[in-house]
Amino acid sequence: MGSISYFVGNVMPYITLVVFLVGFIYRVAVWWSRPSPISIAVFPGQRSVGQAIVRVLTDVIFFRSLLRFKGNYTLWLGSWIFHLSFLVLILSHLRYFIGSVAVPGWINAIQELGIIAGIVISVPLIYLILRRVVNEDIRFISTPADYFIVLLILAVAITGLFTKFIDHPNIVGVKYMIMNLMAFKPVLPEGINSAFILHFFLAQVLIMYLPFSKVMHLGGIFFSPTRTHIFGGEAHTKEIPEE
Repeated sequence: MGSISYFVGNVMPYITLVVFLVGFIYRVAVWWSRPSPISIAVFPGQRSVGQAIVRVLTDVIFFRSLLRFKGNYTLWLGSWIFHLSFLVLILSHLRYFIGSVAVPGWINAIQELGIIAGIVISVPLIYLILRRVVNEDIRFISTPADYFIVLLILAVAITGLFTKFIDHPNIVGVKYMIMNLMAFKPVLPEGINSAFILHFFLAQVLIMYLPFSKVMHLGGIFFSPTRTHIFGGEAHTKEIPEE
């Protein structure tokens, strides 16, 4: 286990960072360079830059598109809870990346909230899996990649809860390891147990996979023509008089 732990804790993080950055930049560059010779005139369209910004922000924050045209309110609620929980989990982990300076009070204040988020996030993930299995139409269009990303996130959440409640790692050692990784002086201190190594491994696999998965909508939404194109001038619809 020693050589595996060393690789996951001291070598793999640098590979993860490179793969994520290269993949993210590549996907954004492809979207940015993709020609769009005409505006996609969907109704209602955006008539100004301000409206385009508002349209994107409402989709990013409130998942507006899931509520349009007889939206699936259960899916909307599950998606909103999942993304909010995911954000809280990321913010609560920032304490491991802050060095000698004092950890901001708001990060300490959300630690318990982060534990709750780790439990809550499992609910929408299980719902998404069951939805694909039970709903025949969704099951028909689902691919192995659709199941993989959900199961991977769920595995990260479950192993994180396992290290919190059952097999506790040395938290000071974990922070020491991460701070040394950031300083390009990798070290594997005592108290880094197998449960944490598994959690850390799965989290890195998730980070590397993100730019190449459908979850990359976190960047793609800002390049969606129907949300960002501006349609000036007359209305997009024209009344055709009856003969």
